[in-house]
Amino acid sequence: MFTPTPNFAEWIKPPIEDAWFLTGPTASGKSRVALDLAEKIDAEIISVDSMAVYRGMDIGTAKPTAGDRERVPHHLIDLVDPTSEYSVSQFVVDAHVKADEIRSRGKRVLLVGGTPLYIKTLFCGMFLGPPADWDFRAAVEADVAEFGIESLRKRLEQVDPLSAFKILDGDVRRMTRALEVAKITGKPLSHWQNQFEQVQGPTSCKCFALAWDRTQMHSRVNHRVDSMFHRGLLDEVKSLVERFGTLGRTASQAVGYKEPIEFLKGTVNEKEMVEKVKAHTRQFVRRQEIWFRSMPTIQRVPVASESDLDKAANQIVEQFS
Repeated sequence: MFTPTPNFAEWIKPPIEDAWFLTGPTASGKSRVALDLAEKIDAEIISVDSMAVYRGMDIGTAKPTAGDRERVPHHLIDLVDPTSEYSVSQFVVDAHVKADEIRSRGKRVLLVGGTPLYIKTLFCGMFLGPPADWDFRAAVEADVAEFGIESLRKRLEQVDPLSAFKILDGDVRRMTRALEVAKITGKPLSHWQNQFEQVQGPTSCKCFALAWDRTQMHSRVNHRVDSMFHRGLLDEVKSLVERFGTLGRTASQAVGYKEPIEFLKGTVNEKEMVEKVKAHTRQFVRRQEIWFRSMPTIQRVPVASESDLDKAANQIVEQFS
C-alpha cells in the first residue's frame, strides 16, 4: 500500500507578521490602553490570554466588557466551555486565521494579553506536528493498561530522553504524543520543538509592554483582586461549579478560580482564599516580568500613574508608527 511522504512544512506555523503587540503583567492596564491604541491605529484586537477563551470565566479573567467589545472588535474570547481543553496549538492556528480575516477588512492586527507561552508561539512559530494516529494511541493505551505508566516512560526515554525529562510523571497524553511524533516523523519531538526556542520576534511587528515599578504592581494586583471579589467572583465560580460540576484541568487550575473552588470544598476559609489569589497573582506577575525582560524586541513603556496609562497609547503610536 502506498503511503505518501509527510509534508513537514504543513505541520509548522511560522511567526505572525505585520502585527502590533501590547503586553504587560496582569493588572498593568493592558485592556484600557489597548482600546485607545486600537482606535488610534484602526485595529481589531486578538486576545492573547489562555483563560479568556473559556465561557463564563469573566470576572476572574478581567475580560473586556460588552461595551469594550462594541467599541473595538475582540477575537478569541469565549470560545469553549470551562470543561473543555484549549491547547496552545489551537490558539496559534486560530490567531493566524483571525489575523488574516482582520487584514482582509483593511484593519490592523493588535494582539493583547499576557500569557507568555501564547506570545512565544506567535513570535517564534510552532511545530504543530502530524495529525493523531488513533491506532497507535490505542496500542499505547493498551500497553499502559497492561504494563503501567512507568513502562511508557522508559519507552519514551529510549526514543526521546529530553521530552521524557520535561514531561511530568503520569502525563500519559503528552508522553504518547511524543512517541507518536517520533514514530511518524523519524525524529524526536524535542528536536522539532528546539527549532522554536530562539525568541526573537518578527521584524515586521511592533511589540511593547507596559512596565510598572514592582511595588506599584503589587498594589495594583491587590486592588484588582479585592475588586473582583467585590464584583462577584465567588458567585461566578459557584455558578460554574453548579452548572458544570468539575471544571476542566486548565480552567480549574486558573488563578482566581482554583482558590474559590478550594473554598467551596471547605479546604480554606474566606480570608485564606482571598490572600491566596493575591499571592498567586503576584507570583504570576513576577514570572511574566522575567519573561518580558528576556525579550529584547519588546519595547518597555514605563508607567507610574493612571495619567500615564491615559497617555500610553499616544506614546506608543509616536514611538512605533
